[in-house]
Amino acid sequence: MFKDLFKKKDEQTDQKRKIENIVVFIIILIITVLIINNILSKEDNNTNYDSNKVLASTSSEKEVSTETDDLEKELEDILETINGVGKVKVLIKYSESSKIVAMYNETNSENKTEENTGDGETKSTTEKETKKEIAYSDENGDSKPITERVVMPVIEGAIITAQGASDANIKSSIVSAVEAVTGLAVHKIQVFEMEKSK
Repeated sequence: MFKDLFKKKDEQTDQKRKIENIVVFIIILIITVLIINNILSKEDNNTNYDSNKVLASTSSEKEVSTETDDLEKELEDILETINGVGKVKVLIKYSESSKIVAMYNETNSENKTEENTGDGETKSTTEKETKKEIAYSDENGDSKPITERVVMPVIEGAIITAQGASDANIKSSIVSAVEAVTGLAVHKIQVFEMEKSK
């Protein structure tokens, strides 16, 4: 009779422990989910912040693309000064667009953790984290990315239309001038006679 009574008390105690363990597990799980959610929301904010920086650097790419347009305009102006060429239009084909490489501030951090396992051994983990942020300069209240270098696009070919291109000597002069400025091979420079105005 006493044995049955003790067995029932032991079973009740075991059931209470199981319930307590489940409650503790659920509390730990909820806390873990909240912490992970907090960390992920901070990463999302950082991602948005970084994308704003990228937008700032891509706006500078527009400035570089105008430089490539300026090359066409400068070539037109120079070629028109050559005797007998007349009015000129220039089109330059690039293999890719120009790229601006921004300066970065880099931060490295290392976190080592050691935990004792149940069998007397120590388990160590090392986490390395590298953060890169675009470096900005303050110009009259505006922050602009600091440029490390500008990678200009590669010129693939050029097409020139000129009023005087029907003359072989003038055509040769145009090809020589464009070759000198762009570094293109002669076969990548095409010169055509411009349509006569009506």
